[in-house]
Amino acid sequence: MATIQDVAKEAGVSVATVSRVINGSSKVSPKARKAVLDAIRQLNYQPNLLGRNLRLMQTKMALVLLPTISNPFYSMIVKGMEDVAHKNGYNVMLCNTNSDVSREKVYLELMKNRLADGVIFLASEMSEEELSQIAMRFPVVQCCEYKEEARASHVSIDNKAAAYMAVKHLIKQGHRKIGLISCENSFISTKQREEGYKIALEEEGILVDLSLIKHGDYGFRSGIRAMNQFFIENNVPTAVFCISDSMAIGAIKSIWAKGLKVPKDIAVMGFDDINFASMYSPGLTTIAQPQYDLGCVSMELLLKVIGGEIIEPQTIYLEHELIIRESTLG
Repeated sequence: MATIQDVAKEAGVSVATVSRVINGSSKVSPKARKAVLDAIRQLNYQPNLLGRNLRLMQTKMALVLLPTISNPFYSMIVKGMEDVAHKNGYNVMLCNTNSDVSREKVYLELMKNRLADGVIFLASEMSEEELSQIAMRFPVVQCCEYKEEARASHVSIDNKAAAYMAVKHLIKQGHRKIGLISCENSFISTKQREEGYKIALEEEGILVDLSLIKHGDYGFRSGIRAMNQFFIENNVPTAVFCISDSMAIGAIKSIWAKGLKVPKDIAVMGFDDINFASMYSPGLTTIAQPQYDLGCVSMELLLKVIGGEIIEPQTIYLEHELIIRESTLG
């Protein structure tokens, strides 16, 4: 395997000149640069990027910690992160935490040991104090889910306003008995979506009935189980707002199993606008999050924090959109 010394000898220059060419320095004459590049190609020399990055105290690696790789919502977000990272000479290391705080801390050791330059959390289980302490020492960005009091930048949508918009749409379709399929967790998006649901009902003079609120875990099967509870309790709403598309599709499956039709008998609203939302039949009315843009903006923000361009925590909200399809239009 060729060494940097071999390249220097072949090109007739010093090792320092070869190093400058590899690192993109402008302090090299065009003639010397051409000689070095020709030698690199001829000898098939592979620079030791790890050694170079360690000398520069950079790894060109960004950690992305997500709760589960099985949720299709994250796919376009991660693509946005990777696209921005690669354009800036960075690589992305995806880490599946399974919503386990101990796993998060294990992965963070990579950053503490200088094997990564920064981290994006998609749904951290750490406390606000712990997250703030990490952000004081290392570049940190929160994407989608965030801790309100943590001293760390975050990029998301206005979940309360989005849920309010979703429920208002159902009310405009004539529904007064509207169920909610939510989740039992500590995520701020869950709290805000429930708040938006309740505010929309209260504004219309509709009593918030806690028996019409069921819980799943964002997944398809949990949507089936939650919808089944309405039938078991003989307390079936005319419309259901689900805080994830996967649960909404599960709810539709449950409704069909009872011999009922969507939206004729029960309208169903989702949240996220995953790819399956438009492919499913009936097409799912949902709140679209700008998933790709969330990923892009989060990574752009992280790289600015890494580069020292941003010191104070930033709060960025991207736009959401109501996508109306057949599942709510009777």
